[in-house]
Amino acid sequence: MVPTDPAPPQPDHLGAVLYLKSHPNAVPRGVNDFGCVPDAAHPRPVILAHGTDANAYTDWSVIGPQLVDAGFCVFGLNYGGRPGAGTYGTEDMVLSSYQIAEFVDDVRAATGAAQVDLVGFSQGANVTRYYINKLGGAPKVGNWVGLASPTYGGIMYGLVPPAQQIPGALDLAAQAVSVAAVQQAQGSPFMLELNAGGDTVPGVRYTTVGSRADEVIQPFENIALRGPGADNIVLQDRCSVDLTGHFHMVYDPYVYQLLLEVLDPAHAPEPVCVPVAPGTGIPQVIIGGNI
Repeated sequence: MVPTDPAPPQPDHLGAVLYLKSHPNAVPRGVNDFGCVPDAAHPRPVILAHGTDANAYTDWSVIGPQLVDAGFCVFGLNYGGRPGAGTYGTEDMVLSSYQIAEFVDDVRAATGAAQVDLVGFSQGANVTRYYINKLGGAPKVGNWVGLASPTYGGIMYGLVPPAQQIPGALDLAAQAVSVAAVQQAQGSPFMLELNAGGDTVPGVRYTTVGSRADEVIQPFENIALRGPGADNIVLQDRCSVDLTGHFHMVYDPYVYQLLLEVLDPAHAPEPVCVPVAPGTGIPQVIIGGNI
């Protein structure tokens, strides 16, 4: 689903969730302008892919308009939702990757661009990379950027290894949370398929931006790509006092500045490092998921 109602930036995930209660078709201001024409300085449109149990507005209400203001044509879809559902990124990730593929072609057709840049947050990093690596999307993509990318999955606070030893446990987990959440567990069939034969393919510039304070992807090393040409940026290596974890990643100003360095190195200013406390954003995500 392609949201179309322009909406203002929010201070955090909770602010976006509350706004969506009365504006269910909200999209970050300036995003999904299908009349946008890429210029010579920014020839590739940027497509933003949200994370699990989220949508284009909850995850990109700030970064989307910032990229628009920086001169990019920016687009974002709501993928992976059940019919009639109010949230997205919950269903089979292979099917979601096909939705990404269709959207990429729609954006290229509308803008006339030969290639796009893909930026995925959390699950969005995996479905966009599956599109590139497994569905033949590489020729259509210049940059791929994964923010808090579950590149090799997570062990979910240590729960995954024992659950994988109990017949039927992961099926019950999928019913309790979502299919997509279980597919992102370390060692899941989806993760094994995604990375089989190498986690990168030629022709695309791959970058991950991850945090040692990530609350979801454990071990932390599972964020990094291992294939040729991948650039793995650790947030604390650039700004040691920024302890942003998984959930605050797309609302952290320094993360946006790192993203701009990747997408527009010729015009990106030097990032400004400021302290961020560990756990920032977690209460807002918990409240937002229960209202």
